[in-house]
Amino acid sequence: MFDLEIYEIVNILGLFIGIAFGVIAQKNQFCFSGSIKDYILTKSTKRGASVIMAMIIAIISTTLMASYFQIDLTQSSYFKSNINYLAVIAGGLLFGMGMMIADGCSSRSLVKYAQGDSNALITLIFIAIFAYATTKGLLFGILNPFINNPFLIEISSKIENFQMNIFIVLAILVTILLYLIKRIKRVFSLLDGILVGLLVSISWFVTGYIGQDSMEREIALAGISFVYPSAKTLELFTYYEVNELSFGVSMVCGVLAGTFIMSYFNKKYSFGCTSAQNINKVKYNMIGGALMGTGGILAIGCTVGQGLTGLSTLAFSSALAIISIFISAVITGKILNKYNKLPMCFIFEWEDEKKNKPIDFQI
Repeated sequence: MFDLEIYEIVNILGLFIGIAFGVIAQKNQFCFSGSIKDYILTKSTKRGASVIMAMIIAIISTTLMASYFQIDLTQSSYFKSNINYLAVIAGGLLFGMGMMIADGCSSRSLVKYAQGDSNALITLIFIAIFAYATTKGLLFGILNPFINNPFLIEISSKIENFQMNIFIVLAILVTILLYLIKRIKRVFSLLDGILVGLLVSISWFVTGYIGQDSMEREIALAGISFVYPSAKTLELFTYYEVNELSFGVSMVCGVLAGTFIMSYFNKKYSFGCTSAQNINKVKYNMIGGALMGTGGILAIGCTVGQGLTGLSTLAFSSALAIISIFISAVITGKILNKYNKLPMCFIFEWEDEKKNKPIDFQI
């Protein structure tokens, strides 16, 4: 009845992966930047533990899946030739700064917008515009000499962009997880991290196994990422060229749909948040979005694109990117908090530590 081409099947599956991601992220407000903000403001480690769990599951499931279906992850963009580590680090620093200023990374902005925070749309638009400008527009001409600088590339080549040892990486992540959860039984409350991690490996399977049989259109080996796909989504809706519909664009649309649907069932997060602090949200969203759009392209991904998808390939460059994002985000978050510019909308605590205390926030 439905005679679909392979690339159409891939796009449909991308839509469903996005819907699943949106549902999961909205349910427990899964967020890398939010986990940093939680710790700075309330010392809460709940969302941070979910992020680390997602990394662990993404690495394990992706490694098993790639081995079984013989998918060569080194053919992905995370192992591109002539990589410039300085550009990756600089991009990570810009992205980390931007996501704290805008109060959410690219994936978080998709979720916030779809669940009712209209300010997040400004962030998304600026992420898309600046990502596109860095890839093909005005900023490309300015930044390309830096990104493809022969001297910097030669220096970077001294350390090959290798696949890190999975056991060492997992040992580090498990140690961090144990530090964050404090009690082993809390692992069972990290279902959102487990599911997000599995979605990463599923996305690799869709593009790396199903997609490679496509004869009509070449499908790039890709996972879950939101910076460049946001730019391509804006391009699609601006020029309306159906041929531009891709796995990444379908996933972005799916996240919006999944979050919107879930917000009707999980109403405690289904509205915008205006914190009590005197913050110019529009200005912060614009600046943060611009930094993330540019930084995400330089770093070859965002917190999800590098922190989960890239790290699942065990690429050395992905580790550099997510460490740079984390360091920049922590420093920026502490500076914003010092000047009372770090908004707190919801409190996330472990179930066994919740206290009956009023929350004085202006919503």
